[in-house]
Amino acid sequence: MPAENLASDLTLAAAVEAFVRDLARNKSAATVDAYRQDLAALERFATARGAETAAELDLALARSFLGSERSRGLSPRSLARRRSSLSRFADFLVRQRLLADNPVRLLRTPKQPGHLPRPVDIDSLARFLDTPHADSVIDRRDQAMLELFYSSGLRLAELAALDVSALQGARVRVLGKGGKPRQVPVGAQALKALEAWRAVRGEWASEVESALFVGQRGARLGHRAIQKRLAELAVARGLPEHLHPHRLRHSFASHLLESSQDLRAVQELLGHANLSTTQVYTRLDWQHLAASYDAAHPRAKRRSQE
Repeated sequence: MPAENLASDLTLAAAVEAFVRDLARNKSAATVDAYRQDLAALERFATARGAETAAELDLALARSFLGSERSRGLSPRSLARRRSSLSRFADFLVRQRLLADNPVRLLRTPKQPGHLPRPVDIDSLARFLDTPHADSVIDRRDQAMLELFYSSGLRLAELAALDVSALQGARVRVLGKGGKPRQVPVGAQALKALEAWRAVRGEWASEVESALFVGQRGARLGHRAIQKRLAELAVARGLPEHLHPHRLRHSFASHLLESSQDLRAVQELLGHANLSTTQVYTRLDWQHLAASYDAAHPRAKRRSQE
C-alpha cells in the first residue's frame, strides 16, 4: 500500500491489516497467522488503554504491552516472538511514514531459557514405535506420521504441509523455514509405514486432495490435531513422558549425532542455515568441537619443544 494512501490518523486495526496483506505476499500462511495473532493481542491491549491509531505506538505503549504479556505468564520464547512481531510491524509503520522511528528497537529481547527438550531414550522410543496397533485407517496414519517425524527430523509445519507428491522413493521433499526446500532421506521403517497408510488413505481423502496426511473428513490434518494425536499416542502406548513433534525432531538429531558424530550432516538434514543452531539444538558444545579439531587437524597441534 503506497505511503500517501495511509492517513496519519489510520486506526491501529487498519494498519495491522495493511501490514498483514504486505506480509502475505512473500511469507507462508503459518507465518502470517503468527504475526496476526501477536498483533491482535497488541490491538486489544492498546484499545483498552484508549490508543486507537497506529501513530500512537510509542515506546511507552510497546513496553507496557510486553510487560503485560509477561505478567500474564507468557514464556520467554513467546515474549520474544511478540517483540519480534511488534518490531517488524513498527518497521512497516516507519516505511509508511506513520512513525518517525521504531520504538521497539529500544526494548531488549527477553532472555531465552537455556534448557532444550530432552531426547527420548532410544530404547524407549523404539518400544513406543514398535507397539502393535489395531491396523485401522487412523492407526496406519498415526504410525506413518510418527515414523516420518523420527526418521527424517521434520518440523511440525513441514510434516503438516506435505503433499503426496513430496514422497520421492526413499526421500521426501520439504519446504523449511523461509520456504527453503530440502530433500531428506526416509528410513526403511518409515517407508513401510507410509506404504501402509497410502494403501488406505483413499478411504478418507478424495482423488483431488493433495495432502499426505488427512483427517477423517478428508481434509489436510492441522498442526493442533497432529500435536494432540502424538500426546494421546504417548499415553495410549505407555510412554511415561509427554511427546510432541519438536521432541521427536530433537531425538532424531541427538540420536543421529551420537552415532555419526557428523555435525554438518545433521545440520543439512535439519535444514539449519547456521551450524551454531545445530550445535545448540543437539547440545554439542564448542569445547567438544575444539577437542575434536585439536585431535584430528594436522596443523592444530603444537610441535613438541625440542
